[in-house]
Amino acid sequence: MRGTLLNTVTVAVGAMIGLAVGRYIPDSYKQVALYGLGLVTVGIGIKMFLQAKNPLIAAVSIVLGGVLGLILHLNAGIEGLADWTRHWVGAFGSGRFAEGLITSFVLFCVGPMTLLGCMQDGLEGKIELLSLKSTMDGIAAIFLAAAMGAGVLITALLVLLFQGGLTLSARSLRAISEDAEALAETSATGGAILVGTGLGLLEIKNLHTANYLPSILIAPAIVFLGQRLLKRRPARGQ
Repeated sequence: MRGTLLNTVTVAVGAMIGLAVGRYIPDSYKQVALYGLGLVTVGIGIKMFLQAKNPLIAAVSIVLGGVLGLILHLNAGIEGLADWTRHWVGAFGSGRFAEGLITSFVLFCVGPMTLLGCMQDGLEGKIELLSLKSTMDGIAAIFLAAAMGAGVLITALLVLLFQGGLTLSARSLRAISEDAEALAETSATGGAILVGTGLGLLEIKNLHTANYLPSILIAPAIVFLGQRLLKRRPARGQ
């Protein structure tokens, strides 16, 4: 759990720095920084999506995951949590609280570095990947918190719970990290979600990307199901 604890601390510290300096930064500067993060997020998402060996798997995963997330009211649930937390923290929760919480959670927890880093931490006790991710997340948290408010700080707790869960489940999820095809399709699916998040940061379209989070579990499930069906298919002439 050392890597997850480090990541939690860097997000929290970055968010606190952003909240401290945000009040002194003109809104136009915050907007430019936010748009910059949006452009980079779209770029990273496209790069991840291009790793797909079969884009159809990512497409099916996104559709099924989005429908499942809508049925489970994931985005509405996270917004409800954000509203409850904002009420709890009072005036400290002003600004784009719910948007900041959801956006930063997707940014910090969707991607191959999260999965591979948690696998490495849980199975080998190494935190090199999560250390690199922690640095990147901490820097992003400064700009996000400055522009969107305290919701980004609350995300540190979600990072602890989510990545901690992945780390503790490392042995169960090991098959995904060791299967090149499953990892590629999972990354591609996460990339599509990141593109949606980037579009939100750019204020082009709010796609409620939290609803699509189940897609990340559906993608490797489709890959493993396909591999099993191919193994069972008899060879020609038999």
